[in-house]
Amino acid sequence: MITAIVFVNADVARIPEVAEQIASLPGVTEVYSVTGALDLIAMIRVRDHDAVAEVVANKLNKVAGVLNTETHIAFRAYSNHDLEAAFSLGG
Repeated sequence: MITAIVFVNADVARIPEVAEQIASLPGVTEVYSVTGALDLIAMIRVRDHDAVAEVVANKLNKVAGVLNTETHIAFRAYSNHDLEAAFSLGG
């Protein structure tokens, strides 16, 4: 399973509609509206890199109101449980 995190800049007047359209795409598991330099962050979980390309290049980037994207591929996932174990002092 490949997880990709996609930073999205969108037309400010259309952020809610853009977010809903992105969220409806196959492979997109969540879309977050965020503060800062980005407008949205989309989480993509698919079987392989070709599927990431399909979702991002052929679908997400073509949603009306998407101005640009930046895609990051996750190498490893850490949960709160993993972090607690890593920082445990054995006490």
